[in-house]
Formats: sequence, C-alpha cells, structure tokens
Amino acid sequence: MSDLPTPSAADYLWQFQRLLPRGRIWHRGWGTLQAQDLLTLMPTWARLHARTNNLLVDAFPCTTSELLPEWEATLGLPDPCIGELPTIQQRQAAVCAKFAARGGQSIDYFVRLAATLGYTISITTFAPFRASINRAGDPDYSDEWAFAWQVNVLAGADSTITHFRADVSTADEPLATWGDEVLECIIAEYAPAHTTVVFAYFTQSIWDGGASVWDGGATMWDDALTPGDL
Repeated sequence: MSDLPTPSAADYLWQFQRLLPRGRIWHRGWGTLQAQDLLTLMPTWARLHARTNNLLVDAFPCTTSELLPEWEATLGLPDPCIGELPTIQQRQAAVCAKFAARGGQSIDYFVRLAATLGYTISITTFAPFRASINRAGDPDYSDEWAFAWQVNVLAGADSTITHFRADVSTADEPLATWGDEVLECIIAEYAPAHTTVVFAYFTQSIWDGGASVWDGGATMWDDALTPGDL
C-alpha cells in the first residue's frame, strides 16, 4: 500500500464546502442537514483518492499486486522453463528480475544468470585449429566449433549425477544419468541464436581438483564428434 496521505470523507466535505457559493443558505457547519447530505457523496472521492495513491505503487513492477497478471503477460511470465510459481512473493520477484534484466552474451553474464538460480557454473569456449596459432597437441576443432560453447555445472542438490546402483537399478538402465531441465532451458533461452550449447556436469571432487578437464577440452571430446552430433 502507498504511504502517501489519503484524505478522509470529512476532509473532502470540508474542501467541498469551501467551494460552495456564499450566502445565507450555504452553511459550512458540520451539523446541518446540508452537510449530512453532502457527506454521503464524499466517501466516493476519498476512495478514488486512495485508489489513485495505490496505483503509484501497484504500477511499479517490483511492488505490483493487483496489476501482477498484466506485468506477467507483458514480460512473458510465467517462464516456460520454470512454470507457475506458487506464491505472490515469488511471482513479484520473478517480475522484478525479468523487468530489471538487461541481457548479455558474455561469459560473466551467463555465470551470474546461473548464480541467481542457485547454480555454480563455468564456461568453456572452443576455437578452430589454426596452424599459425595453435601448437602440436592442441585440440583439432573444426570451424563449426567456433559457434559451440560448453556450460560446466557443479552437480548439487538441484543438478545431480545419478549413478547406477546394483541393488536399485535394472539391467537396461544407463550407468549414469545427469542433467537439470530448468538450468538448461533457461541457458538455451538466453543463448545467442547462432550458437550451440553443450552441458557437462561435474561432481565436487572433479570440480575442485580437475579444472584441467574442461580448461584444455581435449580429453572431453571424441575426435569424431562435431556440432552436428550434439
């Protein structure tokens, strides 16, 4: 609600009486029949004044309540990646975040975007092999890899790697599964349209001690893998 002062019905009656013509029949007292008749009209003006004050607050996306559905429709919410949010506070926070977002295509932008969702990531980019630049032993990426980038995700409570368990899993199940639909959906939604995004998930031990796994990139990929296979 707005903190702006809101005149009461009595305040409006006082202001209205000051605008009446001068003369014997135009009394300005509070106990007259004329004042009582006029007072029946004043709550409407007081209520409209209060609603106008509230509109100043409700029209702002970060504090909106009654206009929340209109702001969500304007900003394309609820997000198709996350779906419907259960509380008004969460919906307001989503509207505020979407309204304030300026977008970006840098590595730092996507790292911060993932952090706002509660994820820790790093990003690996790939450059085609150039004889005048690269050295022996560098990954031999084709030109198509210039449009690919890899999101390295620290697997946690919300983005897990599930391993095969002999006492639980069945014979036709994979040895490991991984992925996080929400994170991948949002990253893909904001990724430059001409690029291909690859996701890799790492346990804490690999993340802490195996940075070279993704810094070099060579051990991550089969020589025959191309962006067309992603």
